[in-house]
Amino acid sequence: MLRITILCIGKVKESFFREAINEYDKRLSKYCKLKIKELPDEKIPDKFNSSVAENIKQRESNLVKQSIPKDSFVFCLDLTGKEYSSEEFSAKLSTLSIETSHITFIIGGSLGMSNDLLHLANQKICFSKMTFPHQLIRIFLLEQIFRAFKIAHGETYHR
Repeated sequence: MLRITILCIGKVKESFFREAINEYDKRLSKYCKLKIKELPDEKIPDKFNSSVAENIKQRESNLVKQSIPKDSFVFCLDLTGKEYSSEEFSAKLSTLSIETSHITFIIGGSLGMSNDLLHLANQKICFSKMTFPHQLIRIFLLEQIFRAFKIAHGETYHR
């Protein structure tokens, strides 16, 4: 069974987000072995400059790099990444499930990811050019992974 790891900076505190995450975790158990690993976020001072921001991104990215499973295909969620339709994303995951047994998705902190982490990724993907809270994008990602499996298996799912 395909293993999917989602590495995230920061915790989801809101119960309604947590309930949605748990629901997709349950739904996805039919298709893959899902692991969501929350890594601690750095405190962002009220006043900071680009140097402080880069240091924070680097520290958070270093935690992520240490947590990436070996031999995993790595997607970073990033505004400069490729945008997929749901059907294209399903086809990509289907192809990858033949080529590898483990896929990792990385959701960075509120300041983003370091360049070295972004370069480490096999592919960058973008859900939208709009900015969303990291807790919400986690739910978007889970929903699209679930939708991708439903499409790949020819199962109905609301459109």
